[in-house]
Amino acid sequence: MESQKPVESQGMRLLRELFLRGKRIFNMQDVAAAALLEHIPHNQLRKIVSNLAKHGRVLRLRRGLYVSIGLLPEHTNTHPFAISAYLIQPSAISHWTALQHHGLTEQIPRIITASTTNKVVTPSMREKQSQRSNMKHLWEIDGTRYEYVNIQQKHFFGIEKIWLDEHFQVQITDKERTLLDVFIYPKMFGGIGEAFGILENSLATINIEKLVDYAIQYDKKSIAKRLGWALEYFGVSTKQTEPLLNFPIHYYCRLDPSLPATGPCDKRWMIQNNLIKVKNK
Repeated sequence: MESQKPVESQGMRLLRELFLRGKRIFNMQDVAAAALLEHIPHNQLRKIVSNLAKHGRVLRLRRGLYVSIGLLPEHTNTHPFAISAYLIQPSAISHWTALQHHGLTEQIPRIITASTTNKVVTPSMREKQSQRSNMKHLWEIDGTRYEYVNIQQKHFFGIEKIWLDEHFQVQITDKERTLLDVFIYPKMFGGIGEAFGILENSLATINIEKLVDYAIQYDKKSIAKRLGWALEYFGVSTKQTEPLLNFPIHYYCRLDPSLPATGPCDKRWMIQNNLIKVKNK
């Protein structure tokens, strides 16, 4: 007597159809389209998806958004960059994560960081107790933590697209914009001293003209002056730094914004070098 193949459940049929349609990350609209092809009643879909999550076949990213896991042997885990891109839209991989991706640091970030122009509300923000604490508000999904930096629409530039695999293409800040972020958010990278070190190590692999253009486009005087001063300090030609030198400013910027306004002033760059300790007379 021939053994019969086990009947595939409605949930697995749905996942298989979604997988064939390239939908590893999907919403209920995607589920409904797959169900139509599989002749699965629409009124059963939420229960089916709930059961799939209960049995570890899908992972809920946020309300109405899921990622399939462990469907087929050839179905590898979805790249965290893809999850980040779908979790909050629009967004772009940035900061430490982009720095490591571009090979501008050897440090492996423990958090996937992205920039977005949208307001982000994480599950922890809804918890009254965590709102009173100083904890970082992150998404945590399947052991990976995701952080979003909110930026203005006018600052959402310097972004390129990369393919993670045959299914996913995501946005990421390019090398020069990532390096500019090091000067915009020096605290995030360990302080202005670390920013200078990252800049020095990156000079051979970046487009200086593009970096300078980005600093002008960002349109914040203190950042333009700090970056220009640092570029010149590391030997970049005056011709390349001239747009930053000519950027109009009427006050001295502290080289390290986290330190007091002490130290000698560079009138040419309008920079106060507060990294130099002034000896008491």
